[in-house]
Amino acid sequence: GPVVFRKPERRTAFDGLEDWLRERFFRHGGNADVIRQELAAEHGIVIGLRSVELRVQGWRRELAAQKRATVRFETAPGRQLQIDFGEARVWIGEERVRVHVFVATLGYSRRVHVRASLRERQADWFAGMEGAFLAFGGPPIPLVRGAMIARYWGFKPRACAPYRARTKGKDERGVGYVKRNAIAGRRFASWAAFEAHLEHWTREVADQRIHGTTGIAPAERFSEEADALKPLGGRAPFGQLRDLVRKVQADCAV
Repeated sequence: GPVVFRKPERRTAFDGLEDWLRERFFRHGGNADVIRQELAAEHGIVIGLRSVELRVQGWRRELAAQKRATVRFETAPGRQLQIDFGEARVWIGEERVRVHVFVATLGYSRRVHVRASLRERQADWFAGMEGAFLAFGGPPIPLVRGAMIARYWGFKPRACAPYRARTKGKDERGVGYVKRNAIAGRRFASWAAFEAHLEHWTREVADQRIHGTTGIAPAERFSEEADALKPLGGRAPFGQLRDLVRKVQADCAV
């Protein structure tokens, strides 16, 4: 007798990856090309960008609704300091050098501290934080928890998801502002000249501009935040020690 036609189920490269795709879609703000790259790197799936765009397009309306519904989160004076690194190519003398730029942004006043280094190691993070504490007059209100440097200075560290501006957007915008305004298109005779420029730019430009969100210059708004920071109290920088094991010959030469 007659048999009802059934459309065959077609298998796709995305089978079994529904939850993974959704999580990456919202993590990367709908960037299909980044998802395509991570599909290849993590799952070995090499596929065209258009195929990925078609697969995730059903979530775009939800993503747009989330962005419209986002409420700006403001913190009280002295309660938050956001930190991050950015990377830029800078002309130092006759050489174009890859520079790592540490940027710390106070959540209330939007004052920034900028420090350049050639690396992005733990020591550079620590140096950037302590430089910010010294520039601002102290760390945020003490809520002691976490790593040793946090207990030493009395602040609470909180990690943020990468490329998620809703958790550390103040500093991500600050990093972009430093790269576009303080660095882009400039040349410096030496590393010392580059550091001197960043210090002058921070003091005379970044701290004095009328901030787009607060409508007040960070230096002026900082007057309400300075007393809320924990005083340094003459405390020395956090000491860093590294224990190394080495095998030596009988003459003890290392």
